[in-house]
Amino acid sequence: TEPNVSRFMNCRRPMPGTSLAEIWVIGERTAVDHPIMNLALRHAVALLHHQAVPLSAEELIAILQSRWGVSYHLQFHRRAGRLYFQVMWGYLEQQSFPLNAAEYQLHLGQLAEQLNGLGVADQVRQWLLNNRDKPRLGKALSFPLPDQGRLSEFLL
Repeated sequence: TEPNVSRFMNCRRPMPGTSLAEIWVIGERTAVDHPIMNLALRHAVALLHHQAVPLSAEELIAILQSRWGVSYHLQFHRRAGRLYFQVMWGYLEQQSFPLNAAEYQLHLGQLAEQLNGLGVADQVRQWLLNNRDKPRLGKALSFPLPDQGRLSEFLL
């Protein structure tokens, strides 16, 4: 008998009273090879333990692939004393993309590490998951990173 997933989960958050064992059973039956479901499961477990979930290169790729079907280039951009996280219009699957898959993975790993260090990983994650726009040639998507006192370390 399959458990009713909606009984235990509300979007990506566990329902109050759901045990860790119940979440793992649901995950094994519904999220076997689906990257977004596996990420949702990881987030649900972290929420139960009141922990922040660090962002990873794999998660960034999974989000980009599920949202837009391609692996867009991501970068930081400084403008007028503010730091922005940008989704550019170039993507890994293009022949003209300047990075190969290994270099792209390394680049995203460094970005994820910096976002985690700034304490804005969850805000960037939510923005990527909920943004309605799509990057277009010559128009990047920009997310202004909230200044939590540590951004001045990155700005010269």
